[in-house]
Amino acid sequence: MIKLYTDAAVNQHTGHTAIGILIVNNGKQLQLNKVIQPTDNHDAEFIAAIAGFEKLINLQIDPNDLIFFNTDSKIVIDSLNKQYAKHFENDLDKLLGLQNQFTTVVNTWIPDNQNMGAHTLALQALHSI
Repeated sequence: MIKLYTDAAVNQHTGHTAIGILIVNNGKQLQLNKVIQPTDNHDAEFIAAIAGFEKLINLQIDPNDLIFFNTDSKIVIDSLNKQYAKHFENDLDKLLGLQNQFTTVVNTWIPDNQNMGAHTLALQALHSI
């Protein structure tokens, strides 16, 4: 069982944007963050989710492992559940393609206070600029 948490942070004054990814596998954590091209928060949340699943694939996680994907982005979760996103079609298509490489992915919206690991990582990258 793998737990994947993603989040994005955008500085509204500067436009700087960053993402945070937390992967929990067998009690071990992998923490990742990076600055990305300036964008709006919704797009950044999709970018974070895509980067999280790309990392799982790069780590050669067993495709049969159960993946619990957690994000505080309602638009990402709603889009995944509906398999439709009016303004983020390309991002959603890419994310669905990555998720389809795993047998079972459980997508869950969590409140901000339950996503502090990924949130803190995104903020750390944002403040490093």
